[in-house]
Amino acid sequence: MNIIDGILFEPVGCLAEFPSDEFDQIALLLFSGKLKPSQSGSQAYWRSLNLMQSRTKTLDDSDKKIFEDLEMQAVERATAYEDVVPAVSELKGMGVKLAIASSLSHKAVARFVERFSLQQLFAETWDRDNAGGIKAAPLTAAMQSASLKAEQTMFLTDTGDGLKVAKSVGVNSILMMNDPDEAMRHALGRDRFIT
Repeated sequence: MNIIDGILFEPVGCLAEFPSDEFDQIALLLFSGKLKPSQSGSQAYWRSLNLMQSRTKTLDDSDKKIFEDLEMQAVERATAYEDVVPAVSELKGMGVKLAIASSLSHKAVARFVERFSLQQLFAETWDRDNAGGIKAAPLTAAMQSASLKAEQTMFLTDTGDGLKVAKSVGVNSILMMNDPDEAMRHALGRDRFIT
């Protein structure tokens, strides 16, 4: 059994409930044209990341601005889970290294941390800008910066896509159960990943 030295947190769906509208708009405006609305903010967020990753050309400055502006709107509408501060404070008190590792922009992560007064709880924040990429990049950057071994690190996520990212970098994953039906599918090995 490995001792867990660090926990990485994705704010979307794990520290707060995010609206889906803004992430659906990102997918609609920048990547697709016509999409079925997402059931949750987490699903919409991961769908936008999947679409960004599969895009053959990089986003230009105006596309990046649209993406970031919509993310900022989502942060302003997010609702932090009431047990986040006490639970994360307890983990910090146990000496576990805590970091945010997110594919949100730097501006969105900074605003999220400021808005919910989380500055004292997380040693570091990693995002798509300072990590130089999405999905696995922020996790890898956070682990390297804190000198964490993958097998002694956990990643908190609430989607199948998050579980896949954790597996790709070799960290242990914790599945938050925001949607009991989706969590049960993952637990039973019947994952349905969003593309």
